[in-house]
Amino acid sequence: MNFTTPIPIPKNQNPIDYNSKIVSLGSCFAENMGNKFDYFKFQSNTNPFGIIFNPVSIEKIIDRVVNEVLFTEEDVFFHNERWHCFEVHSDLSHSDKTELVANLNQILAETKKQLQQASHVIITYGTSWVYRNIEKNDIVANCHKVPQKQFTKELLSAEIIEKSIQNTFGLIEKRNPNCGFIFTISPVRHLKDGFVENHVSKANLITAIYKIINNKQQTINYFPSYEIMMDELRDYRFYAADMLHPSQTAIDYIWERFSESCIAENSFETMKEVSEIQKGLNHRSFNPESEQHLKFLSKLNQKIDVLAEKFPHIKF
Repeated sequence: MNFTTPIPIPKNQNPIDYNSKIVSLGSCFAENMGNKFDYFKFQSNTNPFGIIFNPVSIEKIIDRVVNEVLFTEEDVFFHNERWHCFEVHSDLSHSDKTELVANLNQILAETKKQLQQASHVIITYGTSWVYRNIEKNDIVANCHKVPQKQFTKELLSAEIIEKSIQNTFGLIEKRNPNCGFIFTISPVRHLKDGFVENHVSKANLITAIYKIINNKQQTINYFPSYEIMMDELRDYRFYAADMLHPSQTAIDYIWERFSESCIAENSFETMKEVSEIQKGLNHRSFNPESEQHLKFLSKLNQKIDVLAEKFPHIKF
């Protein structure tokens, strides 16, 4: 007896394996998936400029990276005793202006290198709602708790989103024509925008990506994170306490579906080995000096050494 309706997801023709180099960008759900890549020791980098929710801001930061448009002091501002940049997340804000600009440019250089070497770029879009800074007439990635009167709120149309995604794809493809892309929509509910407004927002994102997927070559794939949450996990028990974000159980389930679709089957055994080592490293013995525990650690180190011989990039 089935109590859900599984979404059929075609196998990615360019699956991820342990030789792949992955760059993930986008919403907080990109961080959830990035944590999974990190746990299983894939070669992965997630949100170098922090969480970014909307397509236009992702396009803008990619354009800056690909074309090496360095950050300057004109791109930062002082608020609440810290220096911020409207193009990046607050996690990167700094008490020193010079340090912030230097850090951003270092991240820019590293991200360009990562994009040039990437085998896969995964982009998770969160919302079509954006905030435009009135003074600069620019859509921002983060408002940094600046008073709301300094912004206007707008809904990106499906047409604008489609163009923005195409631009993002084109910028990266120009520097790395062999890179594969996976687009997905975050299952996080942006209910501060309103219930209806959240659905309109997601609909515009889905419409734009749907058009692109059906017009582009096989290097672009769509993974239905949002649809899995809405249809397969149609129950509030799969949400965290805030009723907005997926629970850990939901994240684990969506990762399983992602693995089935987007990760090469010959990597599953390695993932199992990595998981066993991770669990062993997290094990806390009641008697760390006991012979039994020392033997356990010796076997664990042997497993780590064997894995490192096959994949030198894997570090625990």
